[in-house]
Amino acid sequence: MADTFETVGVVGLGTMGAGIAEVFARAGIAVVGVEADPAALERGRGHLEGSTGRALTRGRLTEAERAEILGRVTLTTSRDDLAGCDLVIEAIPEVMEYKRALFADLDRICKPSAVLATNTSSLSVTEIAATTSRPGRVVGMHFFNPAPVMRLVEVVRTVTTEDGLADDIAALARRLGKTPVTVGDRAGFVVNRLLLPYLNHAVVLLEHGLADRDGIDAAMRLGAGFPMGPLALLDLIGLDTSYEICEALFRESRERRHAPAPLLHELVAAGLLGRKSGRGFHGEEAPQTPSAEEKPSVSTVAVVGEEAEAGEFADRLVSAGFKTTGVEEAELVVALSRTPVVRQAVRLPHPDRLVGLNLVGEQVAEVASTVLTSPGAEQVATGLVRILGRTPVVCRDRAGFVVGALLYPHLNDAVRMYESGYASVEEIDTAMRLGCGYPAGPFEMLDRLGLQTVRDGLRDLYDEYRDPAFAPAPLLDQLVTAGVRSIRDLPA
Repeated sequence: MADTFETVGVVGLGTMGAGIAEVFARAGIAVVGVEADPAALERGRGHLEGSTGRALTRGRLTEAERAEILGRVTLTTSRDDLAGCDLVIEAIPEVMEYKRALFADLDRICKPSAVLATNTSSLSVTEIAATTSRPGRVVGMHFFNPAPVMRLVEVVRTVTTEDGLADDIAALARRLGKTPVTVGDRAGFVVNRLLLPYLNHAVVLLEHGLADRDGIDAAMRLGAGFPMGPLALLDLIGLDTSYEICEALFRESRERRHAPAPLLHELVAAGLLGRKSGRGFHGEEAPQTPSAEEKPSVSTVAVVGEEAEAGEFADRLVSAGFKTTGVEEAELVVALSRTPVVRQAVRLPHPDRLVGLNLVGEQVAEVASTVLTSPGAEQVATGLVRILGRTPVVCRDRAGFVVGALLYPHLNDAVRMYESGYASVEEIDTAMRLGCGYPAGPFEMLDRLGLQTVRDGLRDLYDEYRDPAFAPAPLLDQLVTAGVRSIRDLPA
């Protein structure tokens, strides 16, 4: 018989816990909210009243509806008041010792039929469940912040979870108006297991000087179409939270890609945690708007690269008032390329005049300088890109430049996750769209970019860095070899 959940307990009424309590109360379910002491309980009450008050102001709730929601939530400092709950969810800090101690206490207090759930974003649900006498009745129920708004819930089952219980929890999530994705118990589940290595890699690129902070963020936001740049997103999540998730991933996988970047560790140790502390990768400074630049101080430009693309780009330059010429006479040589251009530079009579240019989407151009490129040539190319209506991202001449170096391994991780049988294509795409606000899921991006483009980009990255994480997933390699255009074309 399926579980029914009519009374739900929430332990921990910080921003996340109060949001979870509100979600259940909005669905007509009675909630018992528990905090450690009266002061914390009042803060929790403030979160509930503030969130529902904003909804009232925006016309999303009436006064009567708000009163009903708040009336369904009973606030207390006594865990014993959870004894009659059908489900108890914890939303306390991400410290395993705290969670294990809490679950041992909940196991003593709650009725034998009650389900105990953790809202952990990355810790082992199995390890938490092992502290109880009912590991089969313990699951993960990971909401995303802000819980009343975000539609995704990751439902995490362990090897000991009772048959059918994860389905019951998923049905409950749908009752709350959420979209559940059910997965096994691996560090980071789906969203954080894919998101954090990508964010951590962005820190590595910054630390290695591949591009600057604003360039990396602009490349992924305007070029790849992500809702936020990776460094800005780290500041939003919290650098300390991000660091701990990376640590959890690394403890499980021992993959270098999951180890927190040294710069991330340094910022956390210095107390620079992002928005919560007022400074992280970004500080309190106002965003810098590029000033209008004068026309670059060159009149002749040579364009090299794939014939059709180079011809179209040369036409745009002519329309903007530049003269195109051969590479011997040109004051600036632009090499349109998705791969490093230093080998092209050394074949020129004036290698210092060559700059690589990778057009990404409709808004970004990556400006890649080789070790031979003069600062003047880079500056001129940057101004030229702006005149043509694109945002320049200045970077070093490395495989993948910025967008490819970050995006291709991110998509490769999604293929590996699917190949392992951990989650389906649809589950992964849904989780990343709803959990991260992606305009398209990883496999939708793969279909748009082309499997061979991503596979070849990964090979270039692996050849340069020799990092096993950059080696194309075996499935990706096989699909390209077989001429399959999409993972979705595989037999069910």
